[in-house]
Amino acid sequence: MRVLLAGASGAIGLPLTRRLREAGHDVTAIHRSAAGREKLLAAGAAPVHVDVLDRPGLLQALDGHRFDAVISQLTALKKPPMMHRDMAATNRLRIEGTQNLLAAAARTGAERFVNQSMVFGYGYGDFGGRVLTEADRFGPPGRGRFEHAVAAMRSSERQIFDADHVSGISLRYGLFYGPGPAGDAVVDGLRRRRLPVVRNGGVLPWVYVDDAADATLAALERGAPDTAYNVADDEPVSFSDLATAIAAAVGAPKPPAVPTWLLTSAPYAKAMMTGGVRMSSAKAHEELGWRPQRPTYREGVAELAEHYSRPAV
Repeated sequence: MRVLLAGASGAIGLPLTRRLREAGHDVTAIHRSAAGREKLLAAGAAPVHVDVLDRPGLLQALDGHRFDAVISQLTALKKPPMMHRDMAATNRLRIEGTQNLLAAAARTGAERFVNQSMVFGYGYGDFGGRVLTEADRFGPPGRGRFEHAVAAMRSSERQIFDADHVSGISLRYGLFYGPGPAGDAVVDGLRRRRLPVVRNGGVLPWVYVDDAADATLAALERGAPDTAYNVADDEPVSFSDLATAIAAAVGAPKPPAVPTWLLTSAPYAKAMMTGGVRMSSAKAHEELGWRPQRPTYREGVAELAEHYSRPAV
């Protein structure tokens, strides 16, 4: 297929580009950073430097192109979000960026649209041990300012399902970890002892970035139209346990543990660290033929540590 990938310099952009190219797809990759261009070229993509929030500029940059599918991996997260305001740019990308990419799909003839969503679209908080499936309500009204983030995920998913000119597929990922943007800030924060954890945090679903890329390729090729899939590994784990395991694996100091009340001024970080969310990926296993190559965080952390032990190039 001829694929337009937006958010190509984000958390899973490069692994996904490589997977798409290995599978024989042609990739045109939208990126914002100048540094991303050379990496995307090396991965076999045709880079396009444009802001997806600039609809006229986006359509002009893609003038004359024809695509079979669009994949949106739009975020604006350079480090783990701590405050509600840290999600503002990503929320806008999920709403306006999706609108503009759907316009680009219509202009370029793309009939398939694979969208990035995530587990917190089911809501923030503790679900009391219940395992969430795609049958659970997605995008319920959020509590307070959490509504902004939930509404953005609700909007992006509804847009692709309601569009007449594309078959929409939404991937509700667990939280990303692994090399690249998903791991650089975490590893740096742990090495500098600037990333605290909470005691007795609740579990969350996670997915290694390369496994997320594999699931995205499977959804592109085999996903059912107007369908959502949960994408996470087989063992949810608390942020505290994951961060502590990463620190030990990369030779960083053990992260300091703080009481939960100290995170009151950082509500987004508190919601992530306290957790209490479990999610089933059985539907993706059955319909997409996808299973994570790193079934638990233990395999993923070992691979991540190997990456960060290599000399910088």
